[in-house]
Order: sequence, then C-alpha cells, then structure tokens
Amino acid sequence: MAAALLLSGCSGPDADSPLAQRKAVFKQMLKTSEDIGGMLRGRLPFDGPAFAAGAVKLDALSHEPWKHFPAVKESEHTSAKDAVWQKQARFQTLARALETRTGELVVATEQLQLTPANMIPPMNNVEDACDACHKEFRDH
Repeated sequence: MAAALLLSGCSGPDADSPLAQRKAVFKQMLKTSEDIGGMLRGRLPFDGPAFAAGAVKLDALSHEPWKHFPAVKESEHTSAKDAVWQKQARFQTLARALETRTGELVVATEQLQLTPANMIPPMNNVEDACDACHKEFRDH
C-alpha cells in the first residue's frame, strides 16, 4: 500500500513546474472563455455584468501563461510543439496578439452596450487569436 501511495505521487507533473503552472492558467482561460462564449451562443443566459467581469478575467489570464514557458523545453509530456522553442519570435507575436484581442474585448464591454450582438465580434477575435496559436504551436 505504501508503494502504491508513493507511485501515485509520480503520475503527474510537479505542481510548481512550468508545465503544471501554464496548464493551470490555460485551464482557467478555457473555463472563462467557455463561460462567456456560452453566453453568446445561448448555452448560458446572457448576463452583461458577468460577461464584462469574465472579459476582464480572461484579459488578465491572457498575460500569464507565457512566463511559464522556459527557454528550453522541460518535458516530453506537453501539448506544446517543439516549434514553441524553435520559433520563439513567432510564438511571442501570437501571445501578444491574444493579449491585444482580450484587451479589445474589455474595451468593447466598456464602450458598447452589453448585448450578445455587440460582444460576438470582439469575442470571435479572441477565439481566432487562440486558434492561430494552437494551429502552429499545440499538438492536439
């Protein structure tokens, strides 16, 4: 039984590792994006203030995962392609594009009436920025 307990602790990445930290941020980003995107697609009732708060949260999160990508690939157990480390300039360009798009989403929540019709275009831009990076840099 003691051996099983010891081995169970070896099943995942160290919680303090860059891999675990960026995975945690990306999971939070996904959850937040799914919640506010769900409001725009009718999966959840649209709530303007909650949507705006979600946009602010997503914007803050969009600045976080990049600091958890070390200069050298640290693990083979990652969904990140080797291109992340081979094409750092391009990776950083796409990271900044996402940050820009989430910032624009926040601005839209502040300047436009909070309706699904008004929030769909800036949210689509955020999702397009996510997709662009995933296509180049993530193994699915």
